[in-house]
Amino acid sequence: MKKNPPKTGFVFTKHNPKEQSIFDRLFEIFQELITHTSGDFDEAIDWLRQLDAEYEITTPEYTLEDFIAELKERGFIREEFKPDGSGKGKGDGNVSITEKLERSLRKRALEQIFGKLKRKGLGNHKSKFTGRGDEQSGEFRNYQFGDSIEQISMTESLKNAQINHGIGDLHLTENDLVVEETMFQSQMSTVLMIDISHSMILYGEDRITPAKKVAMALAELITTRYPKDTLDILVFGNDAWPIKIKDLPYLNVGPYHTNTVAGLQLAMDMLRRKKNTNKQIFMITDGKPSCLRLADGRYYKNSNGLDEYIVNKCYMMAAQARKLHIPITTFMIANDPYLQQFVDHFTEANQGKAFYTGLSGLGEMIFTDYENNRKRKLR
Repeated sequence: MKKNPPKTGFVFTKHNPKEQSIFDRLFEIFQELITHTSGDFDEAIDWLRQLDAEYEITTPEYTLEDFIAELKERGFIREEFKPDGSGKGKGDGNVSITEKLERSLRKRALEQIFGKLKRKGLGNHKSKFTGRGDEQSGEFRNYQFGDSIEQISMTESLKNAQINHGIGDLHLTENDLVVEETMFQSQMSTVLMIDISHSMILYGEDRITPAKKVAMALAELITTRYPKDTLDILVFGNDAWPIKIKDLPYLNVGPYHTNTVAGLQLAMDMLRRKKNTNKQIFMITDGKPSCLRLADGRYYKNSNGLDEYIVNKCYMMAAQARKLHIPITTFMIANDPYLQQFVDHFTEANQGKAFYTGLSGLGEMIFTDYENNRKRKLR
């Protein structure tokens, strides 16, 4: 009796969403709010109370107070003592987020912006140069004196021996040997500059929160996928100063002008200390340079238009970075044709790159550029 072959193909079924607990639903919202409030727990909870009142997220069996208690039990928040010694865990002390929640925010930012990334081996950066490297390229060449035995492709070498000598007199000579090329792997040192001038929250548009998310995602990407790379982060307003990765959730704007020159100076100082060959600067900004610090310590500020004295200093810094083989990629998150003129000239002076984008797509652009830059090696 002839048996019918099993049927193959796709079977479509009704999508049943994964059941999510009340804590998980609240935690997703809470993480978004804590990022927007720059780590202010009380303000985030106030927003969460308003959302709960409108959308009835909690139940009589699981209240917002239960959620806060569970956050504490899971180690996402902690209650701190007041200066007078009061606040002994009874709700009368200051509540702050923990390192565990900071890590969770970075991981969430990576998943939001870059999607779920598969981890790869060593996590080093491939360059376009072949030679005695670490990763096979799929290309072959004739054996040369000094090549290691491990590089010899026995399959290709035996094929050559068969072609050259025939099956009846099969033997292997040096002329039959074939070596598979390998790719050099390089490391990348990146400095991420974030504009924290007052314009990042002007006109009712929150530009600092997307910049924070991108920074957290990039930090998580590099530390988990490319641990041999380095990432330094600095912020620039009237001055520029470095910040640690763990401080990113608390980043906020200030009543500052935009001292782009100070940011570039600090970025290049950071990169001069790195031994890696590949170095780059990413700059996220939404406005024109409007501030300089003079030799006597005073600030020269001008927010009206593009000040020739200030922008020329920026062009000089861009050219200086070019001489040091440090490309600068500018991510302009304001759609202003007037400012694009400055960015165009700045990019030309550095021979770098510029992306003119709104707030959406910023993370994807930075991710793509980072991945592309790791494929080259500057000499």
